[in-house]
Amino acid sequence: APASSRPSRSHVRQVRTMQSVFARSPVAPVGATSRSGAGKRRGVGASRIAVSKNTSLHAVTSDLRASSMTAAASRFRLATATKTIAKVSLRHAARACGIIGIHRHEGAASAELYEGLLMLQHRGQDSAGMVTFDGSRFMEKKDNGLVAQIFDKRAIDSLLGRTGIGHVRYPTAGGLSATEAQPFFVNSPLGIYLIHNGNLTNSAELEKGLGGRMMKTSSDSEVLLNVFAEDVNKELVANPDSDMDKIVFDAVTNTMKKVKGAYSVITMVNQVGLFAFRDPNGIRPLVLGQRKAATDEEKDEWCIASEDSAFGPLGFSRVRDVNPGEAILITDEGKMVSRQCAISELSPCIFEYIYLARPDSTLNSISVYEFQLELGRRLARRIKKREWEIDVIVPVPDGSRPSAIEIAGELNLPYREGLVKNRYVGRTFIMPDQRTRELSVRRKLNAMRSVFNGKKVLLVDDSIVRGTTMSQIVQMCRNAGALEVYLASAAPPVKHPNVYGVDMPSRKEFVAHERTEQEVCDYLGADGLIYQSVEDMLQAGRSMNSQIERFDASCFDGDYVTGNITEEYLANLEVGRGKGKKGA
Repeated sequence: APASSRPSRSHVRQVRTMQSVFARSPVAPVGATSRSGAGKRRGVGASRIAVSKNTSLHAVTSDLRASSMTAAASRFRLATATKTIAKVSLRHAARACGIIGIHRHEGAASAELYEGLLMLQHRGQDSAGMVTFDGSRFMEKKDNGLVAQIFDKRAIDSLLGRTGIGHVRYPTAGGLSATEAQPFFVNSPLGIYLIHNGNLTNSAELEKGLGGRMMKTSSDSEVLLNVFAEDVNKELVANPDSDMDKIVFDAVTNTMKKVKGAYSVITMVNQVGLFAFRDPNGIRPLVLGQRKAATDEEKDEWCIASEDSAFGPLGFSRVRDVNPGEAILITDEGKMVSRQCAISELSPCIFEYIYLARPDSTLNSISVYEFQLELGRRLARRIKKREWEIDVIVPVPDGSRPSAIEIAGELNLPYREGLVKNRYVGRTFIMPDQRTRELSVRRKLNAMRSVFNGKKVLLVDDSIVRGTTMSQIVQMCRNAGALEVYLASAAPPVKHPNVYGVDMPSRKEFVAHERTEQEVCDYLGADGLIYQSVEDMLQAGRSMNSQIERFDASCFDGDYVTGNITEEYLANLEVGRGKGKKGA
C-alpha cells in the first residue's frame, strides 16, 4: 500500500490510547511461514468501517479517528473496569461449539455458511451467528435457536460479501441470552470478528491484563478476542510499516504465549482477511478445505471448519488439519499463508471421537467412524469374559451404532434397532438443566415391544455421563417386556470435569463419581454393566495415528494436558455451575 494510505505515528498512538479506554463489545519451528502464493503488502489503510448488526441488520458506523475522552473520564472508566475485573473468578465457556469460515473468489458466502452450519448443528443447538464482509462493511446476524430458525432467505440475502464466518453453540452454565451468541466484535484496532470453540482456563488472569478494555458478556471467547486485538494493536504501534500479514502472525504468536486452555479460532480482520489459529495442544479440531473457483480454475477458494463433514455438501476437499500452534491466513486475494506460531504437541480431546463429532468426519487423520468401530471390537472382547446370557444387541441411538454393530458381530448375536428416536427433540446431554433433561428423555425415545419382549438385552451406549437418561431407558426396556437388561459403555466411566470445552464441569453430576462399577449398575437398575477400559480407548486412538503420543482423556483419567488445572480451579468450576444442575 502507498505510504499515504498508512496511518501517521501520531494516529497509531491515538489508536493505542483509544483501545485501552474505549474498546468495548466485545517455539519449534516457531516463526516459519509458508504461502500458497505471493503475499501482497497491505497497510492499515482507511480506518472507517461500518457494521451491520444483530437480527435487525442495522448499520452502525464506527470511526477509529474519533476524539478521545477527557482524562477524567478515562480515569473513571479504567477504575470502573478494575473493580469489575476484581469480581470475576470464572467466565462462561462456549462449550463444544461448531465454527466455519469461507472465502470465495466471487459471489456471496452467506448461503454456503448456512449449509455449513447445518452440517455442524450437532455441535450446538442453543444459538447461531454469522458475519460477512464485502470489503467495506461487516454484516452480522445472530440469535438464539437453530440455524434454520434464525436464517431465513431475507437474512441470507442481506449478508453480503465473499468472506464470512459462522458459529453454533449449545447451552452453557448461564449466559443464554442472544448477546452471548458468537461472533464477537471489537472495533479497534482495524475491526476484528472472532468465533471460538473451546475453553480458556486462565480467562480471569487474562482479563486483568487487559487494562481498560470492557467486556459486554461473560464469555471467555470475548476475552480471547480482546487479548488478540490488544496484541494486534501493540504490533501496529511497534511496527507501523510492516506487512499486515506479519502483524497478525506476530500478534497471535504473542497471544499463544499468554492464553491457556483449548481454542480453535477463526477471525475476520478488516484489510487482512480470514485468519484462523489452533492452540498448541490441538485439543479442539480445526480442518482446512480447498476447491477451485467455479468461474476461474486458477483461483482457490477456502473453507476452515470444526469438522470436514461440512466440506462435502459445499464441494470443498479436505486439505489437512490445522496444526496445533499454527495460524493460517486466507488473504483477500485468496492466497493461503501459514506459520507455526508456538511449540506444539498434538493432544486432541478423545471425547470428540466418542460423542461430539459426526461419524463421517476425520479429525487429526483419524476417522471418527473407524475409531468407534474399534471401540466396539475392544469392548466385545471384555464382554465375552463376563459370560452373560444375551439374546440381542440394541444400540442407544445415535452415536453408539458403530460400536454396537461390532459388538454384535464379535459375539455372533443379532443386532436390532429397538429404541426409536424422535429426531425433533434435542440431545439431552446438552440440555441446560437436569429437570429439562429428564423430561426430554421420555419424549426422545420409545422402546419397541417386538424387540424387547421376552429377551435378555445388551444395551450399548457411546458413554454414560450423568446416568439420568440411561436409568430411564433401562426402565423403558423392562416396561417393553425385557427379561434382563445389561449395559455396555463404549467409553470408560466419566469421573472428572472436562475443562476444555465440553459441558461436564461438576464431578457431583457424574453417575460414576465415588461409585464402583457395581454401584453404578445398581443405580441404573441394570442386571449388569461393563465399561471400556481407559487403556483400550487410548490404544484404539494411537493405532489410527501413531504420531499422537498423548490424547486428552482428562474426563476419564484426570490428566489435564495443559498442566495448569488445580483443585482450586476445579472447585471454582463446580461453584460456577449454578443452581438447578444437580447430577445423578
